[in-house]
Amino acid sequence: MDEVEFILEEAKEGMEKAISHLKKQLSNIRAGKASPNMLGSVMVEYYGSQTPLQQVANVNTPDARTLSIQPFEKSLIQEIERGIMLANLGFNPMNNGESVIINVPPLTEERRKQLSKQAKAEAEDAKVGVRNDRKQAMQEIKKIEISEDLQKGAEADIQELTDVYIERVDSILVIKEKEIMTV
Repeated sequence: MDEVEFILEEAKEGMEKAISHLKKQLSNIRAGKASPNMLGSVMVEYYGSQTPLQQVANVNTPDARTLSIQPFEKSLIQEIERGIMLANLGFNPMNNGESVIINVPPLTEERRKQLSKQAKAEAEDAKVGVRNDRKQAMQEIKKIEISEDLQKGAEADIQELTDVYIERVDSILVIKEKEIMTV
């Protein structure tokens, strides 16, 4: 594999990471129905250290509007409730002594618009990541000793790759926005 192919492969890997990061971030944005991913950002105080909720409890969705959190240790119920409140997700956790229950309220039109803006911001961050990978690849191409024709061809390939990934970001965003705005 020559240097140009290596640089293109590196750029593609970076752009792929931007896409997977975007998908992960968008999965945390709530879209109508309850999902365990909604609590992805919740941290719980566990023996003196902040621990992700998924490591101290099972999170289930008994129905489309309810999240059920079953802690591995009953003593964690208060800490789980506190963690959910601190995560500022707009949920009001309740406990029944055994588990923490969250009734997910339906989204208001205003909240849907906020979530849509948040999704757009995440997509823009992904585009910035893709463009940074393009910029880095272009700089690498300029550093290596190749003919001007090869350099122009490689730069065109990098731009083509960038366009493909920017389109992917846009299509992922369109799907997420449709999901958010669907009542």
